[in-house]
This record gives sequence, structure tokens and C-alpha cells, in this order.
Amino acid sequence: MKGTVLNQALVVVVIFVLCGCGLGKKCTNSGSPLSSHTLRYELLFSKNESRKAEALAHYSNLIRTDGSGWLTSLPRKALREEDEFSRAMKYQTMKSYDGSNSNFLKEFSLHDVRLGSDSLHWRAQQTNLEYLLMLDVDRLVWSFRRTAGLPTPVSPYGGWESPDGELRGHFVGHYLSASAQMWASTHNESLKEKMLAVVCALGECQEKMGTGYLSAFPSELFDRFEALEEVWAPYYTIHKILAGLLDQYTLGGNAQALKMVTWMVEYFYNRVQNVISSYSIERHWLSLNEETGGMNDFLYNLYRITADDISGFHANTHIPIVVGAQMRYEITGDPLYKTIGAFFIDTVNSSHSYATGGTSVDEFWSDPKRMATTLKTENAESCTTYNMLKVSRNLFRWTKEVAYADYYERALTNGILSIQRGTDPGVMIYMLPLGHGNSKARSYHGWGTKFHSFWCCYGTDSFLLALSVGIESFSKLGDSIYFEEEGEVPGLYIIQYISSSLDWKSGQMVLNQKVDTVVSWDPYLRITLTFSPKKMQGTGQSSAINLRIPVWAYSSGAKAAINAQALPVPAPNSFLSFRRKWSPDDKLTLQLPIALRTEAIKDDRPKYACLQAILYGPYLLVGLTNNDWDIQTDLAASLSDWITPIPASYNSHLISLSQESGNSSFAFTNSNQSLTMERYPESGTDASLNATFRLILEDSTSSKISSPKDAIGKFVMLEPINFPGMAVVQQGTNKSLVITNSASVVGSSLFHLVAGLDGKDGTVSLESKTQKGCFVYSGVNYDSGSAIKLKCRLASSDVVFNQATSFTLKRGISEYHPISFVAKGLRRNYLLAPLLSLRDESYTVYFNIQASNGLRSAA
Repeated sequence: MKGTVLNQALVVVVIFVLCGCGLGKKCTNSGSPLSSHTLRYELLFSKNESRKAEALAHYSNLIRTDGSGWLTSLPRKALREEDEFSRAMKYQTMKSYDGSNSNFLKEFSLHDVRLGSDSLHWRAQQTNLEYLLMLDVDRLVWSFRRTAGLPTPVSPYGGWESPDGELRGHFVGHYLSASAQMWASTHNESLKEKMLAVVCALGECQEKMGTGYLSAFPSELFDRFEALEEVWAPYYTIHKILAGLLDQYTLGGNAQALKMVTWMVEYFYNRVQNVISSYSIERHWLSLNEETGGMNDFLYNLYRITADDISGFHANTHIPIVVGAQMRYEITGDPLYKTIGAFFIDTVNSSHSYATGGTSVDEFWSDPKRMATTLKTENAESCTTYNMLKVSRNLFRWTKEVAYADYYERALTNGILSIQRGTDPGVMIYMLPLGHGNSKARSYHGWGTKFHSFWCCYGTDSFLLALSVGIESFSKLGDSIYFEEEGEVPGLYIIQYISSSLDWKSGQMVLNQKVDTVVSWDPYLRITLTFSPKKMQGTGQSSAINLRIPVWAYSSGAKAAINAQALPVPAPNSFLSFRRKWSPDDKLTLQLPIALRTEAIKDDRPKYACLQAILYGPYLLVGLTNNDWDIQTDLAASLSDWITPIPASYNSHLISLSQESGNSSFAFTNSNQSLTMERYPESGTDASLNATFRLILEDSTSSKISSPKDAIGKFVMLEPINFPGMAVVQQGTNKSLVITNSASVVGSSLFHLVAGLDGKDGTVSLESKTQKGCFVYSGVNYDSGSAIKLKCRLASSDVVFNQATSFTLKRGISEYHPISFVAKGLRRNYLLAPLLSLRDESYTVYFNIQASNGLRSAA
């Protein structure tokens, strides 16, 4: 390849920053509707011709407006021939720079890190592995084969991968990256066979076409792209395929994949050169108003491997993506590109981010420090969160600043781990709802499906940085736990506390990190490090361990020790460093206090100052409520005065009561604070919460109960799990039961839990303490919505009565997460749980927290 304009990336990236980071995908004064992947997909398959015409008319106008604005913003000297020499000299300087910097922390290969099976991250990884193994090779490559004119057995996948979708093929690129990363993380042989088969199939397609071109759609889409006609992001898809093949080479060792990449790059290099020579460089820039993915980042990574001259194709001809700018800094050493990354993340996090670490609303940025009015279902596109992780990760490697590692932890914990639906393989969410009373299931997109969604965030990408989330994100959860500092004495930085092991080759040891499960009732993070040196004690070299002390930790109660010998723990926002020759008997422990705190939303309007999120260490806590989010506190009260942990024993007190009616199962349910029988629910839903109750013994000094059956024979109250402090209350015979505040109705909320009147094993009946002989009664042959009443028994032989008052006693359908709290609200109390633990339940992220005698500021 030829050319000398690689250094012009500086111009385009600077324009990206100067035009304003809050504007969206393009360097414009307002976001274009066509910038939204969601809208583009709708328009592609819409039969509403007038709507399509209106949107596409905006597209043609966008080209003229954005193009002229972009070109007039360029320094004119960037286009003058007389500056060709200085650009060439700049390029030669870059060529002579070896890309090394002794101050950068070094990444560890995913091959060297293994997640511990007791971690949330391992569970998320395994769920993703199951999904990658589910996908069928022939269905994945179906559109590639059709484009190449090869036979197409089976049927293709749907969604954004459907044969008539213009973004088809992008997910296959993500699959290539995700499978390579997952192979490196697990060495699962079945996955290796599958990823090799995908590369082989794509290679056959490329060979059949014979030009180097490889895509699931024909090259005519690039004809439209270059003619400035409407088309859905063809370079976006090509970037995913290129990046995926490169990962197959670097992580999977597949040499065929690298040959395919270089042939593809040659094809597109020639294509771009043809546009520039036939028209002008300005014409090519105009075409780039369409989203083009992370081409600059990919090509810098390719340059690292091949050292080929890629300048004629690269960054000045692609959207100036921040991660690509960061890679330019690593390749060229130009400090401007380091500054771009720091400025960018500071701008986003100070004015545009949520408590999850995520950013964006409807795929765009809104006005700075106006976040309170953006809360809805379409917040925090998961792609943008993952891409922000890439920026912060690079900045940490360059600076060793704890703040970047703290951000990484927050965004990974809340913004990434929250997008999987528990352990359901292949079920993920595109946007993360943050509005009051929202649910991950009740949003515009809702949960994706295994084989018919394939949104960009299933694989990746967003308007922000164009890298990867979804299947890629959960394939590389071990890539930012450890970093290495090279030198005479090797140094290891541990910035994420995740149970895992590291094969630290230069440190000549295998390190094992064990992290105790974080719980609400014991507010400490406890880490234990053990060492397995590869040489006998006394013959190995010294090495240094550096442990992050996060900003959310407190100095009071922090402890560290090496072999039970105490070590001083530095203040938060620093590192605990220790150097020695490690032996198999060494054990390094760290205990960090975890405290509750509130955090105000990023909005500088006074009327929204009371809108605050609640966090526990790195975990964002949400209230399980859909219609109330007001909290009133005493101005001088500490958080522990109105937020209390739920004890570990409470899960053994949770029950659900069920009956059979007809051919269906029904559950005793809180329905808007009345009691009814409803269809037995799936766990992880509002209905499962409404059908789960905590047994509260009248005699709190009596023996503890380890299971619900232990409560039979005792007087109990029934507290709804999601309405702490309330109870099921009797209103009199033949009247419906209701839910109300338990403190004011102790007598009428007590029931004697007895063996079921129907005499069957496993059933119980609830007899009123104040009205003996009267029982909780559902009826018979009922359907959903049947009211539950208190009814008195007239005769012990009444079979119908005995059946209607007998319920199967089960463990609660829902349960408390180990990190669960109760927050005292203005009108009711709230159950708080980590956002990452929820599936379909309704929740509120930001509470209206006010002091009874004035505004309570965030603490």
C-alpha cells in the first residue's frame, strides 16, 4: 500500500472533539434520526412509504450540511500540496517509532487468566459460552455463501442478520471475535472446532469471489455508499468482519484468518483510492457521514502485527473514534492523542453519565448536566458502556490513575453484567432502562431472542466508539483484572477484585485470587492472594504486587497482612504495594470496608438536586418499586439510619403458597395490596415478587427456622418481600385480606400456621389468631383474580372448605440477593437490590431523597 496521509488523523479527531462530544454519532449540531440503528432497521422493512421518504429526504440534506460544515472546519493547510512534505516527514517519524513505552502497563493475554467458578463473572462467561456453542455455523454464514454464489443449506438467522437486512454479516464478525476471546479464556475444544469452521467457510466464500472482497451483502452497497446514496453502514459491518478475523489470528493462532484480512484490506484500499482519484478526498469524506465502525482502531492493530504501510486508507478517511486515537498514541507516541482520550472520558463522565457508568439516551448524548429529564427505558446503550471501558482501560495503562480503574469497575459491574438475563444463554438487552418503575423486559426492544434479534449490542457497536459488547464482552471478562509493569523487578497491578488465577510468566509464578462473596450484613470486601512460584523458594526473583484501594473504600476498618503480619493500608484512591520473593506458603490478605453512599444525578438544575442513586461499594442498588420513589430523612441522619441490611437468615423465611384449580397452578399473590390467587409465576418477575412472603414469628425469641416447615405450629405474620414493613391483614370474616402497615395492626396480622386441613403432605392452613376457627380461604374452581378472604369453618368434615383453605407450602419463588437492604420511604419502605441481579422485575434507580427540614445532599 502507498500514501503519506496517516498523520492527518490528527485533523479529523481534533474536529470530533471540537464539534462537541455531546452531539451524537456525527459531528453535527443535532443528531440525525438515521444515525439510530433502531430506526434504520425499522425503515428498511417499513411499508410506510411516506415515512421512509421523509427520513431519506433528511439523509440527502444531511450530506450537504454535514459535509460542508466538516470541510470548512478543516484547517485549509491540510488540503494544500505544499504541505505534503511536512506530512511525509511526520509519517516517517511515526514509522521510526517502535510503539513501545516503558511507562505503559502491559496487558496479559486471555490465555493466562482463568476466572474462578465462584464469581459472578465466571457465571456470566459460562452463560455466554453456552450461547456461542448453540449457534450453527451454516446459519451464521448463510448470507456470505449466497453473496459468493455458493450453496446455502439450512435456513438463515433473522433479525439484523436476515438475508434482506443491509447490516447482515456484522454479527458474524462479532462471533469471530467473541469465539476467539472465549477460546483464549476457556480453551473449550468444542468452541475451537466451531470457530475454525466459520473461518474456513468464510475463506471459501472469499476464494470464490476472487477479489479479496468478503461480506454477507454484495459490493453494490458500497457503490451506493460512494455515490452518497442512502445505505445502512456497510463499512460498519466490514470493520466487524476484519476485527473478528484479526482476533482469530492473534488469539486463535489461525494463519488463514490473517491472510483473509490482508486480502480484504487490499481490496478496500484500492476501492477508497479509486474514489479519491476519480472524485476527490472531499468526496470520500462526505461518504463517511455514514457510521463506519472502528476502522482506524482496527488498522492500527493490524499495523502492529504486519507493519504494512496502511496510511493511504486509514484514519483521516474514517470517523475519528477515540479508541482509534488512543491506538495512534501508542503507535506514534504523539501525546495529543493521549489528551484526546482523557478529555473525552472526563467530558462524558462529568456531564453525560449515569450511576451505572453508562451514557446515552436513544443512542445519543443529550445536553450536558441535564440527565434528570432523560430517564426512560432507552438509556445507557450497552455498546457505549463497553466502549467507554476500552477508553478507561487504555488511560489506566498509561497513567496508573485509580480513578480510571474505579470507573472500569463501576461500568463493568452495573452497565455490563446487568445486560444478561440471569443464566439464560443468548438473552441480552440493548438499552438499560433507568426511568422510574421501568423493567428490562418492558422497553422498546425488551429482551433479545437467541436466534432472531442479533442487534448491534448482541455483537457490538454504537455511535460512540464502535467496538464490542454482548457476546464479545462476556468472552473477555478476564482481560482487565491484572496488568504488568515491566522492569528489573516485575510489577503486578491488580485493579479488579474477581476470583481468578493468573499465570504470571515474568513473575515466575501462578497467582490465585480468592474474593469472598460480598454481602449486605457483613460490609467488607475480602481478598486473599496465594502464590505458586515456578522455582524453588529462594531461587526466584523478587516481584511487586500493587493492590487498588478504590475510592469507595474507607480507611477505618481497612486491613492488610502478609502471612498474618499486618501491613499499613494507604488511603483510598491509591495502591497498596508490597515487594518480596514469593513462596508457596505466602498469603496476602486485604479487607476493605464497604459503605453505603448516595450520588446525585448529573444535573445542575436545583429542582433535580434531590434525585439520587444509592450505591454500596461498586454496586448500584435499585428499589423494587414501580410507582413510588420518595424518601424523606432527617437532615442529620446517616445513611445507616434509614437503610438497613437484610440478614442472611431471611431467605430461609421466604415462602410461596400455591393451589391447584382446574388444570392450572395458582399462587397466593399481593395484587395492588389486595390478596388474590393468580397464575403461578416465573421467577425473576414482578409476579414472582408479589407471590413471595417472609414469615415473621410472633415470638422472636423462639428457635430459629431453617426452612419454612419449621414455622408450622407457630404464630406468624406474612410480609410481602417487596413491601418491607407491611403485612397481610384480616378485615373480618368473609372480607378480603389486604396488605397494610404491620406496625399498626399487629393483632389482625397474626395467623396460626397449621398443617393443611385437607390432610395432604406438604400443605398448610392459616388460622386467624384473633378469630379461632376462621381460616384464609381461596375458594374452589376459580380463575386468576379470585379474592382471598377470611372464612370460618362450620364443620370439620366440609371437604370443599378444607380444600379451599389448604395451600402447598413452598420456598419463596423470589429470594433476597446477598446484597439486599431495606430503605425507609416516605409512604412505604423499599427493598433494595443490585441492578445486575434483576431480570424482569420493575425497579427505580434514582430516588427523590429529601430531608424533612431541607434538601439532603448526596453523600
